[in-house]
Amino acid sequence: MVSVAEDPTPRPLRVVARREALALLGAVGIAAVATACSGDSASSTSGNGGRRGSSSSATTSPAGATATTAPNATSISCVLTPEMTEGPYYLTGEANRRDITEGRPGTPLKLALTVASVGACTPLSGATVDIWHADATGNYSGFGNTASNKTFLRGVQTTNDNGTVTFDTIYPGWYQGRAVHIHVKVHAGGSEVHTGQLFFDDSVNGAVFAAAPYNTRGNGWMRNAQDGIYDNGGSQSLVQLAQDTSGYAGSMTLGVRSTLT
Repeated sequence: MVSVAEDPTPRPLRVVARREALALLGAVGIAAVATACSGDSASSTSGNGGRRGSSSSATTSPAGATATTAPNATSISCVLTPEMTEGPYYLTGEANRRDITEGRPGTPLKLALTVASVGACTPLSGATVDIWHADATGNYSGFGNTASNKTFLRGVQTTNDNGTVTFDTIYPGWYQGRAVHIHVKVHAGGSEVHTGQLFFDDSVNGAVFAAAPYNTRGNGWMRNAQDGIYDNGGSQSLVQLAQDTSGYAGSMTLGVRSTLT
């Protein structure tokens, strides 16, 4: 458990209507990406906690449970998404599927990711997107006491004509030493074009972790500002969230360098 001095009490949530949550998922399509081109800049650092690439300042609004409408076109920037460490829990050969829960308990999360080519500033169809993350108890499939199961909360999909994939999963749990996150990897044209991590607003984390099954683990979860990996571009990788009747709908645009269009 990570000891933190902050008051872990979550701030109040406002429930968003299901139709607004669904609108959030649809707003990351071709029109939103195409009308928000703003170029990109590049730099690189090394080290396990560093980026292999970085982006210019993103204009995407921070995630939060108080989101009431879908992000408009100008809130999605066609900029390079920061690269982050792959981490130790990546496995190859993930199943091609939308629902990756495999019965793992947790708050439902419908995650829509749009891949955009920052060179052409267009949605990237035909790219493959891998995601993997911890369960409500902080465990990854294939490791530790879950080593015999190598598939839960892992999956891959191919982007559609709008450059989008949608995964049905659960809100990720926390584990010692890291803020709450989802790992993501993108391949296009046979090459790896992005490796990153997606983060979540602290206030939403607090609300989710106050409920079962997450609340059996206490309040030792790490805030974003305490995570050194988050410091390397996490504020540009916050998932936009809206609460619905079953859980959350989340979305994010991943800007990558690729000639595949």
